[in-house]
Amino acid sequence: MKPNTILAAFFLMSGSAQVWAAPAPVSEAASSSQTLEERISQLESMMRTRNLLQAELQQQLNLLQEEVSQVRGVTEEQSYKLEKVLQRQRELYQEIENRVSQAYDQSKSTPATADVTPEQAFSSNLSENEAYDRTVNMIMKDKRYDAAIPEFQNFLQQYPNSVYVPNAHYWLGQLFLIKSDDAKAKSHFATVVDNFPESNKRPEAMLKLGTIMHKQGQAAEAKTLLNKLIKEYPSTTPAKLATERLAKM
Repeated sequence: MKPNTILAAFFLMSGSAQVWAAPAPVSEAASSSQTLEERISQLESMMRTRNLLQAELQQQLNLLQEEVSQVRGVTEEQSYKLEKVLQRQRELYQEIENRVSQAYDQSKSTPATADVTPEQAFSSNLSENEAYDRTVNMIMKDKRYDAAIPEFQNFLQQYPNSVYVPNAHYWLGQLFLIKSDDAKAKSHFATVVDNFPESNKRPEAMLKLGTIMHKQGQAAEAKTLLNKLIKEYPSTTPAKLATERLAKM
């Protein structure tokens, strides 16, 4: 082969090699571009996941806020009902005070009907609650004060462990006050004060007992008891009345 031909062939092959080797950088760029796309895809996936989590958390927060609102509403409703009950108790207490005074005045001029007819006695099928409510209604609704005394006494015998025992003693004390029987009234009020410290009738019983003590000449004992009432039940109506009565002693 001639030297010129060999040299031409060499240059031709060298050129071909360069042409064939040129695409290599394109392949590397493609690989680099594909990695960037993967990263972008991962970031988008992470964003979607975060958005889903945020949406879920917001939904849970909304549910919690709704539950809190419901609980707050129930609490406010219960507070309102409790205030109504307390208001009713204060009204009943004042009503009882008025009725006791009226009954005492009427008892001087009107014969009392103390007889208990068979239908007035406790029925054997009355429950504890029914028996108590029925007897209280004899005072609050029917104004049958004398007839209520044996009914409460029967209640105490029939239900000696009832939660209404202190209430029954309190009502008997009230009824005996109407009859001007201070000794029996004092005994029943003292039972409530001494034996039932958790009873809601205890403040009223302390007030009544202190009043009777003062009436009977036990001024020192009465003041001690009324001061104890004010200390133990400072925000109650009986405590306010005790303060007024102490000021007059």
